[in-house]
Amino acid sequence: MDSWKRLLILPAAGVLAGLLFTAAPQGPKKESSETVARPRKKAEPGKPEEPAAPKIPSKLKKKEGKDLPEGLPTFRSDTVTVNVDVAVLDNKGRFIPKIPGGNFRILEDGVPQKLATFNMGEAPMTVCLVIEFSNLFQYYWGETWYQTLTAAYGFLETLKPEDYVAVVAYDLRSEILSDFSTDKRQAYEAMQRLRIAAYSESNLYDALVDTADRMSEIEGRKSIVVIASGIDTFSKLTFDKTRKALQNAGVPIYGIGLMQALREWYDARGMMGPIQRLDFLQADNQMRTFARETGGQSFFPRFYGEFPGIFRAISEALRNQYSITYQPINQARDGRFRKLKVELVNPATNEALKILDEKGKPIKYSVVAKAGYTAPKEVE
Repeated sequence: MDSWKRLLILPAAGVLAGLLFTAAPQGPKKESSETVARPRKKAEPGKPEEPAAPKIPSKLKKKEGKDLPEGLPTFRSDTVTVNVDVAVLDNKGRFIPKIPGGNFRILEDGVPQKLATFNMGEAPMTVCLVIEFSNLFQYYWGETWYQTLTAAYGFLETLKPEDYVAVVAYDLRSEILSDFSTDKRQAYEAMQRLRIAAYSESNLYDALVDTADRMSEIEGRKSIVVIASGIDTFSKLTFDKTRKALQNAGVPIYGIGLMQALREWYDARGMMGPIQRLDFLQADNQMRTFARETGGQSFFPRFYGEFPGIFRAISEALRNQYSITYQPINQARDGRFRKLKVELVNPATNEALKILDEKGKPIKYSVVAKAGYTAPKEVE
C-alpha cells in the first residue's frame, strides 16, 4: 500500500479523537459541504450600511516593479540600520518585561554592536494565518481535518479588535482567502470555504515564501502563523532556497505542527514504516528551522488542550517585544548574510544575566530573535 495512504485510512473521527485527544471546548461544527462563504447581511431599507472595518490595502498583492522613470532623482542613505525585534520568554512562554536596554547585547558575525535605539511596548498584531488544506491529510471530516480547523478557529478567537489578520490556504498552490483586515467576520467567512480539499499535494515551501514576500514591506509587528503537517511534496523551491528567502523577508514564522498524537498512535501499532517516520521527523525539523531562523517559535501539540497555551505564547511573543536598532560596524554593501545573536548580559561582569522571580529564584528564559539578515548590495 502507498506509504501515504496508510494515514488516510482512519477510524471514525469521533472514536479516534476519544482515544487520542481530550475533548475540544471549541472547534468547527460539522455542517453541509458548501464551499461558498456566507454572504454578508444587507442593511435594512432606509438605514445606512454599516461602515467597513479598516483594512490594510492590498498587502497580499504581488509586488509591482520598482523601476523608476528615467531622469527621476533617487535618494538613499549611506548608512545601514538594522532593526531587531526581541522577545524574552520564561519556561512557560510568558513575556518577561522591564529588562533595561543595557542588558541586551547584539553580536553580528560574533562582533558586539552598539545599540542605537531601544524600546519596549505592546502593539496590535498583523498576522497571516497560513493553513495547509490538502487531500494528502485533510480529507473531509477526518481527524486531521478536524484538528486543522480547531487550531485555526481557536487562534482567530484569541485576536483583539485592533489586530489585523489575513487567511491563506495551500495545497498544490496557495490561495488568499481573505486580505488583511480588523474585521474578523472576513476571516471567519474565509474559513467557511475550507470544507473539501481539492489536491493531494502540499507545497509548504512555495506557500511560505510567497506569503513572506508579500508581507516583507508591511511595517510594525507582523508574523506568519502556519498550521501544517510540515510535509512538502511538490514545491518549486528547495529547502535551502526557502530558508534563505524566509531569512531575507524578515517575517517571523510561528509553526503549529499537526498530527503528533495521530502519528504516535499509528507508530505504536506498527502501521508506520521507517520511510514515513523519517518523513515526519524531517517535517517537524523543517518547521523548527523556519521558526528559529526567522525569530519565531514552533509548537507540536499532542492534545487539543494545549492549543490555548500555544495561542497565549504566540500572543505574548508578538504583542510584547523589545525593539532594538543599531548601525552595524560592518557597513559593506556586499549582499551577504550576517548572523545575529542576541544575549542578555550583566554589563558589570559581562556574564549571562540572571533573572529572578518574585521569590528570588532564578528563572529559566529564552531569547527569541531573528537569526540574521542579508546586507544590502551596491547597485552598479
